[in-house]
Amino acid sequence: MNMRYGAPGRIVFRKGFAGYPEVVLANKYGTAEIALMGANVLSYRPTGHSPVLFRPSKRDYNRGESIHGGLPVCWPQFGKLAIEGMSAHGFARVMPFEVRGTVYSEDMTEITLGLKSSPDTKALWPYDFDLEYKVSVSMKLNLKLTTKNTGGTAFGFTAGFHPYFLVRERDGVTVRGLDGCSYVDARDMSDHVLSGDLAMDSEADHVFTLKPAPKHEFALIDPGLGRAVAMVSVGSGNAVVWNPGPAAKLSDCEAEDWRKFVCVEPVTAWPKYGALLEPGESHSLVAAIQSNAEER
Repeated sequence: MNMRYGAPGRIVFRKGFAGYPEVVLANKYGTAEIALMGANVLSYRPTGHSPVLFRPSKRDYNRGESIHGGLPVCWPQFGKLAIEGMSAHGFARVMPFEVRGTVYSEDMTEITLGLKSSPDTKALWPYDFDLEYKVSVSMKLNLKLTTKNTGGTAFGFTAGFHPYFLVRERDGVTVRGLDGCSYVDARDMSDHVLSGDLAMDSEADHVFTLKPAPKHEFALIDPGLGRAVAMVSVGSGNAVVWNPGPAAKLSDCEAEDWRKFVCVEPVTAWPKYGALLEPGESHSLVAAIQSNAEER
């Protein structure tokens, strides 16, 4: 794969989880590691900064297992309420993706991954599709997930990015960009409206309805690491803020790992899909992530 798609010092493929390949993207702005199994962005580290994403202690997994860390792709459903009988967050994150191309310039390094409908996917979901995922490192980590209906039947889907942002200590972290948004606490399905910033001083599973806008901007402020992680999303109608707290039993994490991450997740729609994707139509969910010194 290095012969066809690699570039010395910029794009390098290597053996990764469960024997499946990983790719490392690098340039003057930073590095990112992506597992071809599930297209999970395992790490992102801007030059001169600490890692942006939390990684669990478990270092190996098999096809069919999810990872509580990095930046998983949730598709064709986010959560577990959109498609009856499908596992939570869909099947893309436990499927091997193909490499469709790589490109780089002085300021950008990019890989394009893809997943198509197959007998394996049709055993889980009966539709024809093409899922394409572009990941690039520039001054930001850039993500673009495009769903295309390649069949003759309309289908509904939901998609989301599920970044586990690394923090020094969850308590004291705040999330900005959701002031005035209504949200559902998914733990008891109660309705609320947020006023001001969201203080991460307890467990949370909050699904926010975003105000209509061409793009949405969020920031995770972490005094412990002295930084702000900014994220911009396009194509998202909802955003989820999640931390499971001490009651969590995550098989690939240590007992206290819940203190080390906060998830801020742009989602196309929740709990059901907002519209059908007609034959030939496509939809893109886009996000960009950047780490900055904390504003004081």
